[in-house]
Amino acid sequence: MSSQAVVIDGYRDVIVGGPIIRTLLRLGLPLMAVQLVNISYNIADAFWLSRYGDAAMVVPRQVWPLLMFFNAFLMALSTANMALLSQYVGARRYGDAGDVASKFFTAAVLLGITSGITYMSVRYYVFKYVVMPPPEVFRGVMDYSGIITFDLMLSALAITYSTILQSIGDTKTPAVVGGVSAIANMVLDPFLILGIPPFPRMGVVGAAAATVFSRFANVVMMVWLVRRRFPELRVGFTLGISGEWVLKNLTIGGPMSVFMMSNSLAFMFQNALVNSFGVVAAAAFAIGFIVMEIADAAIWGLSMPTAIMVGQNLGAGNLSRCRLVAYKALLSLGVLTAIGSAAVYLIRVPLINVFTSDTLVVYEAVRFLDLFVFSIPFFALFFVGMSVGRGSGHTLVPMVLGVVRLWLLRVGLGYVLAYYVGLGSYGIWVAMSLSNFVSGVAALMWVMYGGWVRPVIK
Repeated sequence: MSSQAVVIDGYRDVIVGGPIIRTLLRLGLPLMAVQLVNISYNIADAFWLSRYGDAAMVVPRQVWPLLMFFNAFLMALSTANMALLSQYVGARRYGDAGDVASKFFTAAVLLGITSGITYMSVRYYVFKYVVMPPPEVFRGVMDYSGIITFDLMLSALAITYSTILQSIGDTKTPAVVGGVSAIANMVLDPFLILGIPPFPRMGVVGAAAATVFSRFANVVMMVWLVRRRFPELRVGFTLGISGEWVLKNLTIGGPMSVFMMSNSLAFMFQNALVNSFGVVAAAAFAIGFIVMEIADAAIWGLSMPTAIMVGQNLGAGNLSRCRLVAYKALLSLGVLTAIGSAAVYLIRVPLINVFTSDTLVVYEAVRFLDLFVFSIPFFALFFVGMSVGRGSGHTLVPMVLGVVRLWLLRVGLGYVLAYYVGLGSYGIWVAMSLSNFVSGVAALMWVMYGGWVRPVIK
């Protein structure tokens, strides 16, 4: 057995045979830590932009849904290859895993370049006629989105190498690299946004430039570490993309791409709905989501290990253990996010005051958080359902739940409550909270009783 196989075997044996909760935490805590660092970067971004000007703070939240739309195919590719890689590792078919990794890398690079060029070409029309940001921030949105195009292309490589490592069971390396790049971003922010010498004062352009630089550093470190630690994987360009691999990606990743594109479109319309109530509502929405991301850190950190453990145990034939992994993930993540949400609720006003002293914005952000904070544990249950779908390769049901959650409840019900019932922006906050409750309960039922315990590899 090669030295690489021995290393991968070590990760695999823990995942398919170790204590479930302990393994979830061992895999998840590094991811949770880096997510907290990323959230700190988002908070720092918003903080320094708020010091540049209140309207500047709104800009990144306006741009994010369109970026998400163009990342949809890449995330679908990541989902499909997470299932394939983790199940091949679980079955100890490491040669097949290396072959899949190169196909994944080749497709991701081509997709990243294509997405970046297309995004740059259409962004003006989408922001002008779909998202419709408040007039005070439109110029900033265009400037920020132009620079962030390079981040979109670089993220193809970052996501590819992170997915490969996580599928093996190494969540620490992507977490450390992500943490280092996020810290670099935070350090650069005040220099580039506010113009601390020797840098000019660039505002939202500086925020975007800091993000692109840190992403580039992330990619360089990730490529170097993967090639050093797992040289026999030989991740690189290949012309041997088979019809079977393409079909697997369409079958597994297709529903996820529909889900991600649908999500991004729904978020664009949700932003447009919020923007229709002016810059106060838009600022409150941006602040509210920054604050809520503190409670969300546990969700991303523990849901990714769920996908890895489900995938590898399916590949190893441990079908009964798969459901046990999912049940314990539901319990762990539900409890942790409930604690996080309660903590955020208790300090919500001081947190909001960090970003604004405008009494109207503070009032609106408090109204949003008072409703939304208690729905976060249910969003965690929905996210576990998504991760079970990713690891097992059965993504259709989570996709349908995600589409209903956003289009029917957040956008549709939000519009009805805001305009027809006359609740205004408060109706949007009510609909957003209900969407988490409903989708969380539905995902819980699917994880407990659905027919997802079937491998997708032959």
